[in-house]
Amino acid sequence: MVKFGNFVIEGNGKNDSLGTGRRKSSVARVRVRTGSGRISINQRELDEFFKTAQQRNAVLAPLVLTGKKEALDVLIQVEGGGTTGQADACKLGIARALKKFDPEVEPTLRENSLLTRDAREVERKKYGLRGARRGTQFSKR
Repeated sequence: MVKFGNFVIEGNGKNDSLGTGRRKSSVARVRVRTGSGRISINQRELDEFFKTAQQRNAVLAPLVLTGKKEALDVLIQVEGGGTTGQADACKLGIARALKKFDPEVEPTLRENSLLTRDAREVERKKYGLRGARRGTQFSKR
């Protein structure tokens, strides 16, 4: 039994590979182990957690490209941000965990930019403006 995030998982965790993914304000902690292709996100199934096909495809991209979708179980603990940021954080975390699990897949992951962190963050709002850059509406009278 291994404590992972807020819950406990079966197994001793010695053969697991870990990876951390971040996107915007989302953080995903990923654990990859040999198994039957089960993906669990915050103790829920992939289809239940991510509703849109675009987000599900983003999470599955590293596994599909490396051909390990059916051979590995993936456990993900993700928090913060919105669903798109969480999906991209999961994608990066899975790619990093796969790289540790099987170093031979690193060139494939790197060619498809799956090991690159997307560093874009929300720009802060400035005083006197309506947003980060948008000014107030001009009034002639």
